[in-house]
Amino acid sequence: MPQLLLELFSEEIPARMQAQAARDLERLTIGALTDRGYTTEGARAFATPRRLALIVEGLPAAQSDTREERKGPRVDAPAKAIDGFLRSTGLTREQLTVQKDPKGDFYLAVIERKGRPTPDVIAEIVPEIVKTFPWPKSQRWGSGDLTWVRPLHSILCTFDGELVKFEVGGIRSGTTTRGHRFLSHGEIEVRRYDDYVAKLQHAHVVLNPADRKAAILHEAKQLAHAQNLELIADDALADEVVGLVEWPVVLIGQFEKAFLEVPQEILISTMRANQKYFALKDPATGKLANKFIVVANTVTKDDGKAVVAGNERVLRARLSDAKFFWDQDLKVKLADRVPQLAGIVFHAKLGTQLERVERIEALAGEIAKLIGADEKKARRAAHLCKADLVSGTVGEFPEVQGVMGRYFALHDKEAPEVADAIRDHYKPLGPTDQVPTAPVSIAIALADKADTLAGFFYIDEKPTGSRDPFALRRAALGLIRTILDAGVRIPLSRLFGRAIDWTMQGFQGRFFSDALDWAERVKKLGLPPNLAKKIEEMLTGNLVADNPDRPGAPKFLGHQRYDAHVGREIAELLSFLGDRLKVALRDKGVRHDLIDAVFALEGQDDLVLIVRRVEALQTFLKTDDGTNLLAGYKRAVNIVKIEEKKDKRTHRGVIDTMLLKQSEEQALHEVIVRVKADAAAALKREDFEGAMAALARLRAPVDAFFEKVTVNADDANLRENRLKLLNEIREAMHTVADFSKIEG
Repeated sequence: MPQLLLELFSEEIPARMQAQAARDLERLTIGALTDRGYTTEGARAFATPRRLALIVEGLPAAQSDTREERKGPRVDAPAKAIDGFLRSTGLTREQLTVQKDPKGDFYLAVIERKGRPTPDVIAEIVPEIVKTFPWPKSQRWGSGDLTWVRPLHSILCTFDGELVKFEVGGIRSGTTTRGHRFLSHGEIEVRRYDDYVAKLQHAHVVLNPADRKAAILHEAKQLAHAQNLELIADDALADEVVGLVEWPVVLIGQFEKAFLEVPQEILISTMRANQKYFALKDPATGKLANKFIVVANTVTKDDGKAVVAGNERVLRARLSDAKFFWDQDLKVKLADRVPQLAGIVFHAKLGTQLERVERIEALAGEIAKLIGADEKKARRAAHLCKADLVSGTVGEFPEVQGVMGRYFALHDKEAPEVADAIRDHYKPLGPTDQVPTAPVSIAIALADKADTLAGFFYIDEKPTGSRDPFALRRAALGLIRTILDAGVRIPLSRLFGRAIDWTMQGFQGRFFSDALDWAERVKKLGLPPNLAKKIEEMLTGNLVADNPDRPGAPKFLGHQRYDAHVGREIAELLSFLGDRLKVALRDKGVRHDLIDAVFALEGQDDLVLIVRRVEALQTFLKTDDGTNLLAGYKRAVNIVKIEEKKDKRTHRGVIDTMLLKQSEEQALHEVIVRVKADAAAALKREDFEGAMAALARLRAPVDAFFEKVTVNADDANLRENRLKLLNEIREAMHTVADFSKIEG
């Protein structure tokens, strides 16, 4: 079948936009064709720095004819209703037919449309796409009003080898394109896709980004191997470089060995971020080599010697700057930089970076006690963890924050655990990044993320929809992964509560303190007691005694209204963590509803235990006992809910054993009592498999009960007792999880 070939040729498209633009071109074109009744055999989109291209296979020569039947008003309907129907269909009354119906005779419109030639449809679609293309940024040029990411020069569009004629923004479609900016001259006549790819290749343009990437990596590895070196893998950089060249030419350069005295992270960052160079390492030592790979976009007569020399000069200047910052930074101790953090605002409502460090230090000390880490080292690492932010090196290369802190700490003879924690406390930065493993590093990483989450939730800067400007979802996932991978036992309610306490104590607590000060002044004014009391309550509310769990903290931390607000924030944070936990466990095949079922239980804030309980629950529900017991549970709960709604009261309370008339209800009651005790004992020793095994014993008596016992007996007392017995099934199972949250 015929194919559509489309190319939009422009000035250089930013590399970061190319891949998405290719996907958008395919999505919009296929979507528009589908809307017009077309089906295709496949489509492929490509991007180079100067062009977006699309090939759509298997398009028919014309749209299919369509026939639509539309029921109209009754024959005896008002004239206005009939006229409106005629206008909507484009038919006359004579063209309508009458359809008989039990409710009367109705007009029926049969609308037949002849399919248009596909070139006419394409000529309608492409201008719409060009005018509304979703570039992140676009511009106008010349005197026209067309916008594009960069000035658009030409549009190639053919269908079945023939030109599709249209015009958009003063640009007429054609059958020509251009090759490489420097290695090709003149226009290239193109009719079909195979011809298009071959002629572009001859004109020094590799159309497919995947082919360009493969060529770059192959040549880079070959050049490195020839020097007994190894390419440092950097897939993201490779994707970016692919968007900078149409005809990749891979070259190797070098820099002075003296620069290797600078930490390799700085050197790699400089080469990568500023110059788009690939770094090389010595496979024997694993250390950075003084050579690099550069990808040019042209072939030169001297085989790239001038290109390499020019890039070496530029890199030398960059590395000289990096070495200067590094040498200067070593003259100041990391600890001496900490006070300078007072000049960096973290957030207007959460204070400076120095205030944040004080909070993290306090939290890290408490976490260290819980997980068995060295508290002194944890506090020291937390005290220093942000100090490198005011260094010249991090100011110039922000992506090496934390890493530089470790180097500075080691230079200052800090303990290795402290230095590693400074580097690792930002981790994990993404789903594939490693999590901290050393106890001190874990304490700092958790403190940093808990402070971020608690602080922004407290000031009501929570993620909404796709909006998450402070990366709180990433912080939550990082906290979850760190806890689960390390297997550390931390009560999250306490962790977040203390994080909010420290936030308030360090910053917003000033306002509470001011209120308390004013209350004390009121007492000294000699006002009438009733008036003084009212003013004091207005300022401070019902102040209670200091909380023993917060020794030495300001009095506002024992304030009832404050505690109530913190309780609400902790509940929201735990719910947020629950949602993120579903994401974290989804790839492991853990059902989201089981996480809800466990989280719904009161006091569930230990992630390690939650996951263990969820896994045990999932295993249990895969058994016949689990499946059938869940069905029995839902039946029992539904009966109780229906009857409670009918009776307008709950059916809870002590079972009257004298009213257990049938052996099945007697047996069920006896098993429930034993199961409750056994499940509680198993949960106390954190034996979740044992708790599930206890629940499994309910299956047979529950089945027998429903088979033999009539719940809604004529005797009101008997009915009440049996409803209470059904409720006991629910109560027994809810000791393990809230089974009402489980689907199925």
